[in-house]
Amino acid sequence: MLSFSDSETAEKLQSRARDLMEEVVLPKERELAGGMTVSDGTVADLREKAREYGVYAPQIEEEYGGMGHDFRDALPVFEEAGRSLLGAMTMRVDAPDEGNMHLLELQGTELQKEQYLEPLVKGEIRSGFSMTEPMQGAGSDPKMIETTAEKDGDEWVIDGHKWYTTQGVEADVLLVFARTDMDAHPYEGCSVFIVPKEASGVEIVRNIPHLGSEVTGKGHAEIKYNDVRVPEEHLLGEEGKGFKHVQERLGPARLTHCMRFSGMAERSLNIAEAYMSERDGFGSKMADKQGPRHRIAEHHTRLAAARSLIRQAADQIAAGNEARIEVSMAKVFAANVTQQAIDDALQFTGANGMTKDLPIADFYETVRQFRIVDGADEVHKRTIAREAFADVDEAELEPVVRYEK
Repeated sequence: MLSFSDSETAEKLQSRARDLMEEVVLPKERELAGGMTVSDGTVADLREKAREYGVYAPQIEEEYGGMGHDFRDALPVFEEAGRSLLGAMTMRVDAPDEGNMHLLELQGTELQKEQYLEPLVKGEIRSGFSMTEPMQGAGSDPKMIETTAEKDGDEWVIDGHKWYTTQGVEADVLLVFARTDMDAHPYEGCSVFIVPKEASGVEIVRNIPHLGSEVTGKGHAEIKYNDVRVPEEHLLGEEGKGFKHVQERLGPARLTHCMRFSGMAERSLNIAEAYMSERDGFGSKMADKQGPRHRIAEHHTRLAAARSLIRQAADQIAAGNEARIEVSMAKVFAANVTQQAIDDALQFTGANGMTKDLPIADFYETVRQFRIVDGADEVHKRTIAREAFADVDEAELEPVVRYEK
C-alpha cells in the first residue's frame, strides 16, 4: 500500500473514527429502512457518541467547541466519515456546515463566532452557503454574480436570486455572496454577509428536486433576497474581499469532499468484494473471474492515487498556499475515480446493489453530483490548462530542423 506520511496524530484520529463507524454508525445505518431520512434525535445521539470516541469536530479550535487539530491531521477523519451518509453529520464534518464553520473561524469577529460559529459546532443551528445563481453563468463563473448589497446608513440591503443553497430550507443562518461595488471588477467588488433566515425579505422559493439521496434530509434551496436588511456588523471578513474569503472556504472544502467520497468508494468496493466472494455464476465465484478482479484492482489503485493528490494539495494549503492547481487536480481526479468505483460496485452487486438495502444505491445517486458541485470538471480543467499554457515557451513552436543540407 502507498504511504501518505500522515502524522501519528492523524493516524490515531483515523483509527478512532474507524472504530466509531464500525461500532456505532454502520449498525445504526443498517437499522434504518431503505431511503428513510434520519431523524434529528438520531443525529443528536450519534454526535454524542462521536464526542465519546474523541472525533467530534476535530478541525475546529477547542475554544469554539472542536478538538483543535489542524486541517491536515483532521483530513483522514473525513474519509472515514464518508463510509456512510450518516458519518459526516455524526462527526460534524458535514457540508455545508463544515465549510461555513471554517470560514467563520477564519474571518468572523468574536461576536460573530459567539453568535454563529459556536452554535454551529454544537449542532444547535444549521447553515447554508448562498452563492450560486440560476441566471446567466453565475454557477460556474461567479464573476457574473448579480446579487447586490448596498450600504444604507448602518445597514446593508441585499437583493438577488440564488439557488442550490445546500440545506437552505433547514438553515437558521445563510452566508450570502453579493456584489458591493458595481464599478469594481467582481474579484475586488464582492463581499460575504451573514443573513439570519428569519430576516425580513428572505423568501425560500422551494427545495429543488434533484439527483441524490435524501437520507440526510439536506436539500438544495432556491432563495430570493428582497430588500433584505442586515446590520453592518453582519459583513463577514473584509468588504470587497469576498472572492478571497470564498476561496479560503472552497479550497479546503473541495478536499474534504474528495475524502468523503473516497470513503464512499472504498466501502462500495468492500461491499462488492464481499458479495463477489459469495456469488456463484457460470461455474465459479465472481471473485475468481479475472475481468472483475482486475477492475477491482484498478479501482483500488486509482483511489490510492486520489488520496495522494488530495494530501499533496492539503500540504500546500497547510503551508499557507492557495493551491488552486493542486486542488483542481485532486477534485477532478477524485470525482471521476470515485464515480467509476461506485458505478462498478453497483454493477458487480447487481439487483442487490440497486436496492436501498445496501448503501451503494444512495452513494451512486450522491457521487454523480460531485463532478458538478464545487466546480464542474470542465471549470477545474480550465484552471489546470490555463496554468499549463501560461508558461509555454515559444521556442517550442519553432520548426525542428531534422536534416541539414
